[in-house]
Amino acid sequence: MILADKIVNLRKKNGWSQEELAEKMGVSRQAVSKWEGAQTVPDLEKILALGRLFGVTTDYLLKDELEDEEFSEDAERAAARRVSLEQANEFLELRKRAAGRIAGAVFLCVIAAIPPLLLSAATTVPGFPLSEELACGIGVAALLLLVAPAVAVFILCGFKNAPFEFIGKEPFDTEYGVDGMVREKQRAFRPAYVRLNITATCLCVLSPVPLLIGSFTENGFVAVASLAVTMALAGLGAALYILAGVRWASMRKLLKEGEYAPRDRRKNRVRSAVSTAYWLTATAVYLGWSFLTEAWDVTWVVWPVAGVLFAAVMCLCDLLTEREDARKA
Repeated sequence: MILADKIVNLRKKNGWSQEELAEKMGVSRQAVSKWEGAQTVPDLEKILALGRLFGVTTDYLLKDELEDEEFSEDAERAAARRVSLEQANEFLELRKRAAGRIAGAVFLCVIAAIPPLLLSAATTVPGFPLSEELACGIGVAALLLLVAPAVAVFILCGFKNAPFEFIGKEPFDTEYGVDGMVREKQRAFRPAYVRLNITATCLCVLSPVPLLIGSFTENGFVAVASLAVTMALAGLGAALYILAGVRWASMRKLLKEGEYAPRDRRKNRVRSAVSTAYWLTATAVYLGWSFLTEAWDVTWVVWPVAGVLFAAVMCLCDLLTEREDARKA
């Protein structure tokens, strides 16, 4: 039996169409069609990938005289990466709960700077009962009290998601019925997803309005309070983006769509690593600058600047990844 026939038999045995096999291999459907029609032969890297995907040895694929399947030592491990309907439901429910928690934690992080700002500005108001030093201390304590539970939420969600980390990062397959169930949930959630994104966008666009209004007053406390409202609106917008995005991403991961498609998996890993490092650096810069200067009314500009630069960093990251992939091809 030649390689082309073996690919056809293995694909049909797994219940995959040519499109599904192409997606799992990160190639076009036309490429799979040519392999199965014996018009072209996969290169060595693709043959090794086929062996891992089907759980068979490369000897079985390459040697025409071998008619019976020879399973590789990794076949059992690969089979363990099949997501059942129960596991898929558990994963979606886990990410649904995590979406609200992460959104709330992000909101806490954004508004954490408001207490130091307001208390610092309040010391300039005649008759305010607290000294500047005491107000600053209470403001910083309030900031830490808001950030601490947010960090705890991030860590907790990470631990709970650990059993499903392979979804979206490693090759996996889904059992019968999973795709249909996920697509049904995706269709049901789509209207809410659209509403949340529209609301979040409006909040982010309108968030500078209080700051602009406050800039026309000579009252320092009112100006800082306007800034606090701006930060709260922007934080709420970011929270709504996350509330919608976490659930939507969990469905796309199971369906292996968009950035979670096999051909984009490496790009997604690179983006995730760069994104994590970027925002950790931005947070360190913000906290370091704020604590050293105590200029909380100024250091908040780190976040809008970081947000604008983030898009440029991600574009550069994608460009470099694509160039590296093209060089290796």
